Amino acid sequence: MSTFPGSPRVQKGALVGADPANPLASIVILQYNPDSLTRTLAPQTAGGNSPGEALRLKGPPQETIKLDAELDAADQLGTGDSTTTRLGLHPALAALEMLLYPKSAVVIANEVLLATGVIEVLPMAAPLTLFVWGTKRIVPVRVSEFSITEEAFDPALNPIRAKVTLGLRVLNYQDLGLLSPGGALFMTHQIAKEVMATLSSVGAVANVI
Repeated sequence: MSTFPGSPRVQKGALVGADPANPLASIVILQYNPDSLTRTLAPQTAGGNSPGEALRLKGPPQETIKLDAELDAADQLGTGDSTTTRLGLHPALAALEMLLYPKSAVVIANEVLLATGVIEVLPMAAPLTLFVWGTKRIVPVRVSEFSITEEAFDPALNPIRAKVTLGLRVLNYQDLGLLSPGGALFMTHQIAKEVMATLSSVGAVANVI
């Protein structure tokens, strides 16, 4: 990160878990934006061999995002932050990990239902997770890959520097339903892409003519 006084303020990337029961525990703002992220788009073709089927699409492409996020407690330790002094990076890492855990209250409630003779208990749902990368890229995602490398520790063995590798599968309106909040958000994202693609095409034609 540049410390030059004239540098523009950079927006921070984030992962947000839409959990009304505990909203603060599911907001993870990246301490440092990664220098790069990898996006892979796999088209969903109709797959038919009949004439006229080759160009048919059965839905939006399946998109995956991979990035490495770095966490460092040095800044907070330097200012004497009491939470970081006591716990290091445990709270920040826990906030990321909770995107993968079912809520403990739901686990306990389901166990009570099973003990009282309820035959079928629905699988627990994870919070709707949003990947925020600037105002032009806010998409619902599912965490598909998650690894943590803890690289340094304080005297109490709290991690104070770590790298988190994240793999995210973008969820579209076929996954969530067009009328759901996540499905509507993805459609808004797609429409914004269509507008930007049109602007790019207009500029390209203007340069050719």
